[in-house]
Parts: sequence; structure tokens; C-alpha cells
Amino acid sequence: MATEKMATGKMTATYRNPVLNADWSDPDVIRVGEDFYLTVSTFTKVPGLPILHSRDLVNWTIIGHAVTTGYADVRPGCGVWAPSLRHHDGRFWIFYGDPDVGICQVNAADPRGPWTAPHVVKPGLGLIDPCPLWDEDGQAYLVHGWAKSRAGVNNRLTLHRMAPDASMVLDEGTLVVDADLLPGYRTLEGPKLYKRDGAYWIFAPAGGVEQGWQSVFRAESIFGPYEDRIVLEQGGTDVNGPHQGGWVDSPSGEHWFMHFQDRGPYGRIVHLQPMAWVDGWPVMGDKGEPVAEAPLPVQGGAPAAPAASDDFAGPALGLQWSWQAQPDPAWWELRDGTLRLACVEGPDDLRERPAVLGQRLPGDPCTVTTSLRLTGEGRAGLTVLGYTYAWAGLERTPDGTVLVCGDMKPVPVEDGTPVTVGARIGEGALVTFLADTGEGPREIGAPFQATQGRWVGAVLGLFAEGSGTGQAIFDTFTVQRGTNP
Repeated sequence: MATEKMATGKMTATYRNPVLNADWSDPDVIRVGEDFYLTVSTFTKVPGLPILHSRDLVNWTIIGHAVTTGYADVRPGCGVWAPSLRHHDGRFWIFYGDPDVGICQVNAADPRGPWTAPHVVKPGLGLIDPCPLWDEDGQAYLVHGWAKSRAGVNNRLTLHRMAPDASMVLDEGTLVVDADLLPGYRTLEGPKLYKRDGAYWIFAPAGGVEQGWQSVFRAESIFGPYEDRIVLEQGGTDVNGPHQGGWVDSPSGEHWFMHFQDRGPYGRIVHLQPMAWVDGWPVMGDKGEPVAEAPLPVQGGAPAAPAASDDFAGPALGLQWSWQAQPDPAWWELRDGTLRLACVEGPDDLRERPAVLGQRLPGDPCTVTTSLRLTGEGRAGLTVLGYTYAWAGLERTPDGTVLVCGDMKPVPVEDGTPVTVGARIGEGALVTFLADTGEGPREIGAPFQATQGRWVGAVLGLFAEGSGTGQAIFDTFTVQRGTNP
């Protein structure tokens, strides 16, 4: 959110954190000319690796995705982990770790795509959080962390020589930071590799996403030895565990650091910290603590935010949507300004169901509504889904169509009649479902406490389930700031 303040006789726009108040996990950011680009973890969601664009580091829009395929089944916490985004030799590059496959990369001439298919640079279990660096002498390197769940070790960073075309690593790797030897360090991960004024830098968080901190490591040789310093921690603020992100400069030469904060059901929201270099080390925020607001990095930009509402006018789904696993084109259709979901077979448990179309739960209180018709056999509705879930919608029974929500008594609805279903998400992500069957909106069911998922926030989802003969027809999906229906 940007505001204006009087400074030195003129109005100066400021921003308030967070700059992305939803689950944009493990962000990395770069600048190419006057444009900023950002990508984040998406685990097994399809499409994955969204590409966001900004002109001022505060106002962002989604412009595409770098990965368009994924696993056929829902695998919470698997898939695309902590990416690094770079621009080199006229191309955009994203490196990410799939802990069950290895280190992968995709690249493109245009950040909007098309992107190459994922290529495995180094196969292996537990290889995560990779970041490349192309040095001035033509040599290329790759640093990465380790997932203890697959590799049996963590809290260490390994550096490889890499082929300049990023096709493979060229050696077995060198342990450049063993954080087991550093007092107080645990779960060192998420390294970002940079070079500045002849020195090599690794920015990496430690201590865990909820209670950790951000460190940097400096060395004269890329293989070390590295000295460390904590440069951002919660201190007296309410920004817990200021965690991994990326360093970027502005066209005017100022320095900034984007990182996430874990907010439970809201996921990992993104903050922007001013950064300065003092005595050869970066100082982030206000003397190493997160700031609530600061001057806008680039003045004069237009307000923008990632899309949330969708009128389903086509020709494609809005870029905010993703499936829980690899989608089948037969699951959905856009027609006449509506989204039509086939009532396909699958697990009754929505957490295990690939055919759930979802988007990030906003971090501010909001009201979500959509109109739904159900034709044929099945059930369909609006869900808020994490480790636990609840939903409101329509179900065809032997006695006809009914409105259902949790343990409430089903309400008969004339077959084929559109019903508005919605959810009011209040403070603390407490959800109250809503419905309007023609007599005005009213609360239905019991309040539901939204919960996070496996390293992700809760999602707002649409689904349709059945034997394949039914169809759910959704009209405009609206996300409105505030909690008025």
C-alpha cells in the first residue's frame, strides 16, 4: 500500500509492509533495466513458478508462469521449492530444487514465456534452494542447501562449478558453509549467491521460518572461507522470523531486500526492506530490524496488485488460479462468461483431490462470492482449504438439489437455479460461509478457522465432484476487501 508524505517541500510516496499480503513463498527478485521481476515457490501447484512484474518493487502484477506441468497426484510439500531468478546472456533463468528429483532449471528470452521444459542440472535427493552465479571470467557456479527429510543432513551450503550453459554441474561440490560449526545456527537454507566489488556474498536465512533470522556470508574467494553476520531479525517488531528472499537495486542505485514472514493460514507474505552498505556489510531495515514503512523505491508508479477476482470472460483462466496437481483439460471449460467444472471422480477428501482450482487466501479481511448452478449428478462449491477445510455449495440428492455447508441442515433449491455462495474471512482467518438463494445473503454453517497447509497458506478453491455426468457452472468470482457481503 502506497501513501504520500511531505518531505523537503514536496510529496514523497511511501509504502507499508507487507507489499504482497498473501502466500508468495520464498521470493526472489531481480531488476532488468527499469523492470523488476519476482518468482516464488509453488510446490505441486500447476501451473507453477509465477512470474510477477513491477516498476517500483511495491505494486506487482502476475504476467505468467515458468512451469506448466507437474505431478499427477497431490503431494503436499513436494515439487517446486525455493527458486532463484536471474538474468544472464539475454535470457531469464530460474533454478529450483525438487527434493525428490534434484536441482532443475528453466529459462526464457521473455519472462512472459515460453519457458523451456525443466532440465535437471544435478540429480539427487534432498538438493534444495539452488542459486547460480556467472562470474566475469566466464566461470559459472551453483550453490544449494540440503533437506534433511531426504538427504539426512541440513544446515550446510554446498558450492559447485557449473557448465556456463547450466546444463550440468562439473564437480562433486565443496562444503562452503557448515553451520553446525557456527554457534546458535540451525536450519541454514535458501542461499542467494552474489558478487559485489570483488567479494562473494551468500545471503541465507537460518533458525526456521517462524523464529529465524537473515544472515549474510562474505568471502574473497567463492570457495571461502566465509565470515558471517546476522543482518535482519525480528527484534522489537511483530515481523516474526524475517526469512529468505533476494537483494536488488533500483535504477537510482538504492538497495533493497525482499523477504517473507510466515503468517500461518495466510502463508508466507512478502516484506520490502531498505538496505544500505556500511563498512562493507549490508544493513537491512532499521538497524537490522524490519520496517513498517519507507519511501517508495521508485516514485510515480501506478497502483497494482496480483489479480484475485475473475469474470471468466476468457480466453483463459486468470493467472492467479492453479490446480492442486496436473490438470486434465476435460475438467474445465470457459463459456459465455462462466467457468464450467465437470463433476469428475476423485478422492472425497478435497486435500487429496487434484481437481480443485485454487488461489491464495488474501492476508487482509475480505469477502468472496460466486454464483453457482449444478446440473446433473454431483456436488460442487467454494472451499477454504489447508491442513483442514470446509466448503459451502450445492449437492444433488435423490430428493433434488440442496444447499449444504458442514453440519447445517440441507436447504432445498430448485434444480438448475443459481445460488450465490461466499465466504467472509475475518481477522485471524476465521471463515463464515454465506449463501443467497434469492432472499438476500445470510450466514450458513458454523464458523471455520482456516489453517495453513504443508509450507503454504490456505487457499480459496472451487471444485466439482461426481461420476462425470454433472457440471457446476460458476459465474463471476469476486474478492472484495472487507467483510461486508
